[in-house]
Amino acid sequence: MRTRPLKVALLGCGVVGSEVARIMTTHADDLAARIGAPVELVGVAVRRPSKVREGIDPALVTTDATALVRRGDIDVVVEVIGGIEPARTLITTAFENGASVVSANKALLAEDGAALHAAAEKYGRDLYYEAAVAGAIPLVRPLRESLAGDKVNRVLGIVNGTTNFILDKMDTSGAGYSEALDEATALGYAEDDPTADVEGFDAAAKAAILAGIAFHTRVKIGDVHREGITEVTAADIASARRMGCTVKLLAICERAADGRSVTARVHPAMIPLSHPLASVREAYNAVFVEAEAAGQLMFYGPGAGGSPTASAVLGDLVAVCRNKLGEATGPGESAYTRLPVSPMGEVVTRYHISLDVADKPGVLAQVATVFAEQGVSIDTVRQQGKDGEASLVVVTHRAPDAALSGTVEALRKLDTVRGVASIMRVEGE
Repeated sequence: MRTRPLKVALLGCGVVGSEVARIMTTHADDLAARIGAPVELVGVAVRRPSKVREGIDPALVTTDATALVRRGDIDVVVEVIGGIEPARTLITTAFENGASVVSANKALLAEDGAALHAAAEKYGRDLYYEAAVAGAIPLVRPLRESLAGDKVNRVLGIVNGTTNFILDKMDTSGAGYSEALDEATALGYAEDDPTADVEGFDAAAKAAILAGIAFHTRVKIGDVHREGITEVTAADIASARRMGCTVKLLAICERAADGRSVTARVHPAMIPLSHPLASVREAYNAVFVEAEAAGQLMFYGPGAGGSPTASAVLGDLVAVCRNKLGEATGPGESAYTRLPVSPMGEVVTRYHISLDVADKPGVLAQVATVFAEQGVSIDTVRQQGKDGEASLVVVTHRAPDAALSGTVEALRKLDTVRGVASIMRVEGE
């Protein structure tokens, strides 16, 4: 074993960063044995230096992150500060000054991953980011390495623990969205400002990263169709239950049947209770990967939190340090296919549409005519009426999303349709 330690700089010391530092200290001997050399934490960049950080030598703490990554003697920079800037500049500066990078920054990778990979390749450094997608769940490395010889056709999963907790509580307790969000906040699953989670931004960033790796093409967060869960109601959950389904916020990345394009989307969807994803409870994540040779693979586990995310960061740290000792680098960006990302309108899906309609003869015929004129086939219809008003629930067969959207717009123009109570896609069949 080499006795001279590999030097590590830590950018950020919040929930994840402090846990990374703790594990590096408490498991130092094991990490050294697995790497083939000791690792030494030589600097921790923070915004508030006065805060007490248990187990971290105050002499290591600095507010000058730029000076830390420019030192020139750093082997690996661990970036867990998040956001676009200054993270992007700090990472590229680290590459320029001889350090490889381990990051958990999904937003930056989804926005500017191509440029970061190019900088890493230019300077002969590693860029690893297992922790950016699903916490402790090994997912990025299996896609980049274990399935590198296979053809991945679909990635489908729950990649945000906060929204899964909220939807699970709505399903199991009958709570409304606001009540479930309040509980998630009280338990620490939701931030004070939950927008990134509940509006689907977090899941969309992860979908962009997964699609890019799975399909060997460049997918940015702007390419991902995104819908959040704020419009999901208790009535939607109840309607799903009557169909033998539950509601989940899904990230879906697919290769087109002809192989000439890909799609990436995040939205709530009804899935059958028989589907394995339906049983994913609380704040857990689970992802299905469908490959030609390997078939269906499922990855399941805690998708967030200090310890789970730190586990993924430390796994990358070990891999990058091993590469350093061997004077090699791991896999970089693979975007050789250059496949276009199709717009959501071309995606073929099923719909569950709930309409408030007048309770009188001929309404169902009018609604069915609209679907026929838009070229959308109806699978099932359920109608309930009382006191001159009725609820009409239509489940369609698969059709292009644009056709289904056109159907909804046409339905809104019918005099007998009082309103569109809810619209939700049906997946997993």
